[in-house]
Amino acid sequence: MNLKTVLAIGCLVTSVSAFAQFDLKKVENSASKDINGVLGKKGGSDALSSDDIVKGLKDALSVGSNNAGSSASKVDGFYKNPSIQVPFPPDAEKVKKTATDLGMQKQVEDFVMSLNRAAEKAAVKSAPIFLNAITSMSIDDGMKILKGADNAATQYLQSKTMQQLHDAFMPVVKQAIDSVQVTKYWQPLADAYNMVPGVTKVNPDLNEFVTQKALDGLFYLLAAEELKIRKNPMARVDDILKKVFGSLDKK
Repeated sequence: MNLKTVLAIGCLVTSVSAFAQFDLKKVENSASKDINGVLGKKGGSDALSSDDIVKGLKDALSVGSNNAGSSASKVDGFYKNPSIQVPFPPDAEKVKKTATDLGMQKQVEDFVMSLNRAAEKAAVKSAPIFLNAITSMSIDDGMKILKGADNAATQYLQSKTMQQLHDAFMPVVKQAIDSVQVTKYWQPLADAYNMVPGVTKVNPDLNEFVTQKALDGLFYLLAAEELKIRKNPMARVDDILKKVFGSLDKK
């Protein structure tokens, strides 16, 4: 289900697909106040209005969210990206070592892959939540982002969406953990470890672990997309992005 369908029926994306579409390009402009001359000569052709700034930032967030969400939600989006791959739970490292020593390396790898599959399925839920934060951006938000650090837009979305994303991701992760049989891969590893005399049994909260790692990975990708738009003119795919971020190149 793509975001155009989401916007038409007014609900969250409910299907998960390896080819899930993220189309956040079509957002409404909310700016109405003119501040010509903030980044260009007052009254000149290079001047940027508040409409320009806010629309440019909304477009940047739309492009970045689209690319990050598409990358994260595809098959192997997490698993084969070493920068965001969901690892073996740190609080269960002793389980991993014991299982590896017992010749269960394949089971360890299968378990890690299943964690990443769950994260990939959850990532599709970011689209409508990001859209809501983007469309509600104010002029003040836009100015702070434009003048801020290289990840200022990412930080804005994080501050506006983190709790919503967590709440949206968690049930998907729970369902995905069942559908990709995470428990099936985890149980023999835990059983092998728990049979070692004297050890303290482990049972990490896999739902929370995968949810948090999925969020971390998504925002990591978004920050990388934002940096490309800020630094690489070729990443500015429309005229308003070229105008707004091109003004920063001249500084």
